[in-house]
Amino acid sequence: MRILDTSIRMQNVLGIAAALFAVLLWASAPLLVEAARSIPPFQLATIALTSGALTVLPMSFRGRSARGQVTLSWQWNLVIFGLVPLLVLGAVGAYLAGLALAPTAEASLITYTWPVMFILISQWAFHRRIALPVIAGSLIAFSGAALLLAPEALNHGFSGNLTGYGLALLAGGCWALYSWISQTTPVAIAPVMPGLFVLAGAGAAAADTLSGTATVLPSGTALAAGVGLGLGPYGLAMVAWDLALRRGPTALVGSLAYAVPVLAALFLVLAGIAAPDWRLPLAAVLVVLGSLVAASRRHH
Repeated sequence: MRILDTSIRMQNVLGIAAALFAVLLWASAPLLVEAARSIPPFQLATIALTSGALTVLPMSFRGRSARGQVTLSWQWNLVIFGLVPLLVLGAVGAYLAGLALAPTAEASLITYTWPVMFILISQWAFHRRIALPVIAGSLIAFSGAALLLAPEALNHGFSGNLTGYGLALLAGGCWALYSWISQTTPVAIAPVMPGLFVLAGAGAAAADTLSGTATVLPSGTALAAGVGLGLGPYGLAMVAWDLALRRGPTALVGSLAYAVPVLAALFLVLAGIAAPDWRLPLAAVLVVLGSLVAASRRHH
């Protein structure tokens, strides 16, 4: 029994470490998007998803034996190879399009309401009820992210950026559904992720063509930022997140994602793009507190 408990504990630690790694990579996304701002959103999504597919290609050689032992129904094949690429395209494409139409910090914070949706969806799907600690922790953690958004909202409102904020919210919904599906599929998504990225990248390329934007080879810096976006936030981070969803405590893993806008703001400050603000450490405390409260009811 002790060996089993130790094994479960180690799996939880591995899942939490993978989630933290994904969070750090995701937090670097605003810096990379800012550096690649000259690239149209769907062209940038195509570059990021293609480089992401190449980054996670080694993962396709892992877990093949395990996949061979599981026979997927046509419904699950449709979900994995049809719906998941659409969700990846929605998460990446809508996010980048939203950042092109609305302020980066505010749009990013709206996108990162997705952990609330993910936790609520997973709790309801598995238990047909939502535990009070999960609701309380989600609200506390989200208040930390919202604290960074409040000044801009109070000073300028949202009226001029509704389309961008709507796209950012759509991206958040795609992330939540992607995370829930990754958690519930009979096989891990990570080994087939390169193919899913290629499909999503093809969709982004089609959307770029239909949008009528001129296809111009990006400059060196912008291109490097776009490739970096695929290598980190939309490459290794998604593999790590898939592992975290399968090995870590659902409530804690989901709540850790609230740290992304806080760390992103910190990175912007360290890069000299944003000015230091007293709200940052307070927001960090709220995020950590909310994560602990949500994790106090550990449903898997």
